Amino acid sequence: MSELSINTTQNVKINFKAASVGERIGAYFIDLLIKIAYGVVVFMIFFSLNLEKLFDKLDQWSVMSVILFFYFPIMIYSITLESILEGQTIGKKVLKIKVVKIDGYQAGFGDYLMRWFFRLIDVTIFNGIVAIVIVIISKKGQRLGDMAAGTSVITLKNNINISHTIIEEIGSTYVPTYPLVIKLSDNDMRIIKETFQRAAKKNDYETIQKLVSKIETVTGIKNQSGDSHDFIRVILKDYNFYTQNM
Repeated sequence: MSELSINTTQNVKINFKAASVGERIGAYFIDLLIKIAYGVVVFMIFFSLNLEKLFDKLDQWSVMSVILFFYFPIMIYSITLESILEGQTIGKKVLKIKVVKIDGYQAGFGDYLMRWFFRLIDVTIFNGIVAIVIVIISKKGQRLGDMAAGTSVITLKNNINISHTIIEEIGSTYVPTYPLVIKLSDNDMRIIKETFQRAAKKNDYETIQKLVSKIETVTGIKNQSGDSHDFIRVILKDYNFYTQNM
């Protein structure tokens, strides 16, 4: 399973694990079963109402139009659900994988449309062998549709504990220092904490300084401690204090 490094819009790198070929195939077959179930239901309704007799009264083009009408939901299944569920189909949701942009932006309808269009080459032709081979050899776990759309599929099955969340342990007597910290969002705090932990582990002082500067610019807060490490730790605790007591 390869690691995917994504630059966010805050110019901060976040590392994700690219979804494995097995996970992607599993999601595909779950979605395929749903499509088959839909087809079976339509088939049963069609024949229970004796609608097949209508075909005898229609010309060839009309018959094809009727078939296309019933097949259309299957055709747009993936692009519709990925657009609604922000990068997931039911199969992807079950397997906990998701389509994301590799430039840090939220994937949009145009990206999902590009991926859907290339399914003809990636998945339909040669029974998906093309997609499997390309995903395996791609450094970012991308099929052709992902490469064209600038997306990849990541796994959401990361082992989570308190150090991976924005939660900080603070005592009942804790006194906050920076009230303006509430200008930040939960997502901002997650990015700050993850970046700080990685930088501190590698003694990457330059990244920590950039992080401090970014916090000061966005919030208007000024570092009162003079120590960048302490400043970020206080920011994390202050945010928890104010959000827990709002």
